[in-house]
Amino acid sequence: MKRAVIFLTLALCFIFADGVYAQRTLPGMHSLELRAGMADGWYSSSGRSTTGYYFGAAMNRYARNASKWVVGAEYLCRNYPYKAGSVPVAQFTGEGGYYNRLLADGSRTFFLYLGGSALAGYETVNWGEKRLYDGATIRSRDRFLYGGAITLEADIYLTDRIALSLSGRERVLWGTTTGHFHTQFGVGMKFILN
Repeated sequence: MKRAVIFLTLALCFIFADGVYAQRTLPGMHSLELRAGMADGWYSSSGRSTTGYYFGAAMNRYARNASKWVVGAEYLCRNYPYKAGSVPVAQFTGEGGYYNRLLADGSRTFFLYLGGSALAGYETVNWGEKRLYDGATIRSRDRFLYGGAITLEADIYLTDRIALSLSGRERVLWGTTTGHFHTQFGVGMKFILN
């Protein structure tokens, strides 16, 4: 009898082996994402580099067909060279958008998303200080920003509750002193909450 139960259990495992999937990206599930990366090129600590860095957090809510709604906040900083030093320009933005699933593998380990987001926030030049170290005056002022972003994102599940996220994004903002377009690429970790 014991052999029959073991044989029957093994047979059922093989029969249902390709139909069993992890409970990932189900409608109504939430995840917390922590992200960081580079903006407008590779960041360098050299005083002549105008590239920047960013970091942020987002909450994802999965919808039908493994697509998701995203709400988050982000900090982006770029340093512009000026004589022997640099002038920092920081942007604080909030995001709300929808990411549509383009591609997924059968085991639900890899997902590729294309998303669009609305952005709004605030930009500060030299942290509001108008006077530079050599007596020069900055004519740009702190201001509110608005615009959007298009994002291509790949999620790779390391476990059922943790995913690695790789992303590329193009931000289009108005009201900024640093130009309308900013390209970002980075990495993030997603923690599935329920």
